Amino acid sequence: MKILILGSNEDIHAAHLKQSLTEKGITVEYLDTRLFPTQLKISWQPINHTGYLTFPDGRQWDLTDINKIFWRTFSGVNVPQLADSYQQTIAVNDATGLLRSFMRCTPEKWVNGWEAYEFHKEKPLQLSLANKIGVTIPATLVTNDAQEIINFSQSYLDVIFKPVYGGSHTQLLTKEHLEINRMNLALSISPVTIQEYIPGTNIRSYVIGEKVYSAEIRSSSLDFREDKRAKLIYLETPEDIKRQCLAITKAFGLKWTGIDWRFKPNGDFIFLEANFSPMFLHFERETGCPITEDLIELLTS
Repeated sequence: MKILILGSNEDIHAAHLKQSLTEKGITVEYLDTRLFPTQLKISWQPINHTGYLTFPDGRQWDLTDINKIFWRTFSGVNVPQLADSYQQTIAVNDATGLLRSFMRCTPEKWVNGWEAYEFHKEKPLQLSLANKIGVTIPATLVTNDAQEIINFSQSYLDVIFKPVYGGSHTQLLTKEHLEINRMNLALSISPVTIQEYIPGTNIRSYVIGEKVYSAEIRSSSLDFREDKRAKLIYLETPEDIKRQCLAITKAFGLKWTGIDWRFKPNGDFIFLEANFSPMFLHFERETGCPITEDLIELLTS
């Protein structure tokens, strides 16, 4: 059995999974796309769908011999800097075109795959799809129109804002943020996601295949990612929420995910987002949930 991990040993989750698989006698290598096309070689034939990976040390893997590929981190291609910017663009596009074709030609092998990766980047669509399948989401506005933000903020007691794409922490919207010149300047640079503030605590649910594990994240911070003292308390996942977790995972084209909820004092779960390649080691250590073993099972079944 041969398994690839998209990423490198610089990522502790990738390194942990590689070590765990290796200890079970499974052959594992990193697919570090930063080495392509300078050191990593890829060949693919569209007619018969055959292909090869040749690693920097000369070892070659046949595409048909690769059982699964685990998507941890994707760094794109790494084309040497050329003096001619036009040739640089051509080189990057050519390298990206082959790499993406190689990554997409066997979608059944990926945990998770390219289409799910692309969908993950469209967070407003993610919320919309969750709502369409019957999952409760916060009242949300995505816009670069200052007046729309003012109108929306007047409809709720408290409102939060965060980037459309992600990558930064959630903040409460204040009167200072609503100053019109400040808003117009910020919104001329990028749109923003505005949501009603949901009182309660945070819940993280992991889905691996058909298994679901949840924990309450106890933190005094608005965004628990800022709180290094946040506590994880294992939570038996209610059956209706488990069904929603599995439905979200399927609808989003995922084979595994980490789903973030807001847990209201009245017991309602409000969906926030589903993570395409979530970190899991801290959750596993704090709760004892066997995420590593379940991932191994998913990758080897």
